[in-house]
Amino acid sequence: MIRLAGVRAHGHHGVFEHERRDGQEFVVDLVAHLPVGAGGGDEISATLHYGEAAEALVEVLAGEPVDLLETLVERLLDAVEQLPGGRACPRLEVTVHKPQAPITVPFADVSVTGVRDQRVPAVVALGANLGDATGTLASAVGELAELPGVELVGLSPLVESDPVGGVEQPVYLNAVARVETTLAAADLLAALHRIEARHGRTREVRWGARTLDLDLIQHGDPRAGTEVRCVPEGVGLHLPHPRASERAFVLGPWLAVDPVAELDGRPVSQWLAELDQDGVRSGPPWPALTRGGRA
Repeated sequence: MIRLAGVRAHGHHGVFEHERRDGQEFVVDLVAHLPVGAGGGDEISATLHYGEAAEALVEVLAGEPVDLLETLVERLLDAVEQLPGGRACPRLEVTVHKPQAPITVPFADVSVTGVRDQRVPAVVALGANLGDATGTLASAVGELAELPGVELVGLSPLVESDPVGGVEQPVYLNAVARVETTLAAADLLAALHRIEARHGRTREVRWGARTLDLDLIQHGDPRAGTEVRCVPEGVGLHLPHPRASERAFVLGPWLAVDPVAELDGRPVSQWLAELDQDGVRSGPPWPALTRGGRA
């Protein structure tokens, strides 16, 4: 995270006439939580430019007066969010200090803090081919929808797909869920792994059969400049998913919930058109889902 402390400017905010007339000094602290991979390419465009952030804060402090510190905090958050890199930050925190506030007793400081969690879209691919695959997937959708900081905004129809990788096993059921989330990519992936574990997912055999598979395909929106892109050293978070463009059982359902989706700089529809889709078929209907997504 980036911490920018003690940004100062003379402003005319307050409810009293003398505050509007004479003004006083205001001090701002900013904490910007950075997305995974920010600055990984050593490019300033991949992160929040704290010099520009400081200038934006001063412009608001010295600008149009408001009565309340709470209103001032919201304007400061707006100003940082609108900067290149600002909207991509999962969380922004702004604290405004008013050390010369008209208080009639001795005091050291008065401040108001505002926190803004950014909601970004994310794409989750679901698959299962052991046991009651339909019921397992429906239960997983429900658990996904109930995660704190996650809202389910789209769910594709189920498709049936032939297994890949050469391991003999039953056919799969697959789907794609679109969510909006305030969780960082790594935190969302960890939550997906916990859902898998609750359904008995193991990883002894690569490409092997599984009770439940939840893959984080994309976090953020490449069209809005909020997409997280990272390549791990060894085992870790890799976004966008490195094999998504090769999987018709992911791309087809993804298009069903987002017809203008993009992956690696190309429309998902173009990736899908280049793949053999013979191994993907319509699946069974979803069981009745409650508001939370559960069967």
